[in-house]
Amino acid sequence: MRLLVLGGTSFLGRHVATAALGRGHDVATFTRGISGEPPAGARALHGDRDDPAALPAALDGWAPDLVVDTSCQTRAAARNAAAALPDVRGYAFVSSLNAYANWPPGPLGPEESEPVWTTDDDDYGPIKADAERTLAAVLGDRFLTVRAGLIIGPHDPIHRLGWWLGRIARGGRVVVPDALDQPMAAVDARDLAGWLVDMAERGQGGAVNATGPAGMTTFGAVLDLCREVTGSDAEWVPVSEERLLAAGVEPWLHLPFWLPAETARTAWDVDTTRARELGLPSRPPAESVADTWAWQRANERLPMPANRPTPGLPADLEARLLAAS
Repeated sequence: MRLLVLGGTSFLGRHVATAALGRGHDVATFTRGISGEPPAGARALHGDRDDPAALPAALDGWAPDLVVDTSCQTRAAARNAAAALPDVRGYAFVSSLNAYANWPPGPLGPEESEPVWTTDDDDYGPIKADAERTLAAVLGDRFLTVRAGLIIGPHDPIHRLGWWLGRIARGGRVVVPDALDQPMAAVDARDLAGWLVDMAERGQGGAVNATGPAGMTTFGAVLDLCREVTGSDAEWVPVSEERLLAAGVEPWLHLPFWLPAETARTAWDVDTTRARELGLPSRPPAESVADTWAWQRANERLPMPANRPTPGLPADLEARLLAAS
């Protein structure tokens, strides 16, 4: 079948295009054309999703049967996709857990029991929730909204796991929160990508929380894996939450994956029962970490997406914390 990836050249979208090609689909990607080329075998279509004329012009009569949407960042993008693609057999839309009005910290129960944002705020969560409604109104039960959690794996330009790998590889004393038992859950982009193609093929509808099973690993276990795969001699220097916050360390940004205890207590507690029933796989974190490090060593750092701050603890801030520890 003809499968259109909205996105398709960077991270999740790239893995979706690769998975779809592997299944024998005729694949096209639609991007702005600034983040590289799609995988070999996919046709590259270009345009601005916020322009209502761009997608129909790019398709130029090539009518997709299936859509996997990994790149919707605005309300206009959702409206334009709904107008251009109302008759597809299956449309899998990558939303976010941030579409939920009560997350974080959560916890999140079954999808139908949790309210999503209904405001007009120009923020990530409300925009995703509005896009879900816009597309569902046109596509009905052929539309699956996939509320994704933390996504990791090769080709990741966000560089959260990548920053930890790079910092730990340098070795020495490494500042870490004294919350190494903090639970974590993540989904490998390759697992999510193949499953998204499967869901589109099936015309699956509804909403689903798409992340790893609650309690699948801990923050400390992920850092230990980073030390193992890099062969590092890094020594953890645990610093209390109070000291980190007092020093100006920003949770999640400066120390990726770390959240203050009161938030972390439930933020990682996400019900993924429906995802498991629909067959979303969950490979071992060790595989995701090792493959990300192998890719990172063999490739130049990808540019950060626009308007995203660069993650990682500034060297001067780490030095001050280490000096006081």
